Amino acid sequence: MTTPSVSKLPTAPLRIGLLGTGPWAQSTHAPALAAHPGAELSGVWGRRPEAAAELAAAHSTTAYDDVDALFKASDAVAVALPPDIQAPLAARAAAAGCHLLLDKPVATTARGARDVLEAAERAGVASVVFCTMRFAPGTAAWISEQAAVDGWFVGRAEWLGALFSPGADSPYAASPWRKEKGGLWDVGPHALSVLLPVLGDATQVTAAGGPGDTVQLALRHASGASSSITLSLSAPVRASGVAVEFRGEQGVATLPEGGGGALVPFAAAVDALLESVRTGIAHPCDVRFGLRLTEILAAAEQQLHHS
Repeated sequence: MTTPSVSKLPTAPLRIGLLGTGPWAQSTHAPALAAHPGAELSGVWGRRPEAAAELAAAHSTTAYDDVDALFKASDAVAVALPPDIQAPLAARAAAAGCHLLLDKPVATTARGARDVLEAAERAGVASVVFCTMRFAPGTAAWISEQAAVDGWFVGRAEWLGALFSPGADSPYAASPWRKEKGGLWDVGPHALSVLLPVLGDATQVTAAGGPGDTVQLALRHASGASSSITLSLSAPVRASGVAVEFRGEQGVATLPEGGGGALVPFAAAVDALLESVRTGIAHPCDVRFGLRLTEILAAAEQQLHHS
């Protein structure tokens, strides 16, 4: 990407505006940005002005009714909004010269994600897509270690959430976009964000539906390896969990258990954005990678609709 415009060269600390006021913004984005030593929470905008005012007051910053005014007051934006609301606002922010810290998926259509990429490239802004496993200390290091190993034969990922199951208690169960799009789009990016760096890009995708919103994917990768993915937000509570495994010439590698919440990984994503802004070097988990995730998931969704 090209060098950011002079008017948006970062100040110290980087002024980051927050778009979104829901549970994800409240629990992760706002507190992490407010506490980060290299960032300043420059303001909050939301679709509900009263919620923006409340969240801004909680973190001693300004609530904005006009999103373009927040772009003007910021060097970057962090987005905690549904994907197809995120995408056009992210493109608009990039056009205003703001660097981008986006949530996954970037969009649920390839066109929407491509618009963000093209806007970022035109403006020469840095971008990071927050795929949690790529920034959590233990799992990020493990993914890098496996990516450095040759000879993987197969991979397997299971991302089984119980969001929509009886007895589950989550603030995200009321999310309209998750109800509509299900596990494919909510946890699918997580699975792909682990598999693709290790096995290579997906060159072939086959999708089949299961119980509830469950989806099973079979992938062929550029390395020649294959992988299987099971995704759901409606698994029984006692069956929920995350597992990733690679098998190859060196034996078996299993994803270490996570934990510790999203604050530390999100702070690491802010670090990654700061580094990309400073150096001009694109991060591996940038909006181009986010577009590729969307393309793969959109291809799987199309198969499901025609099966």
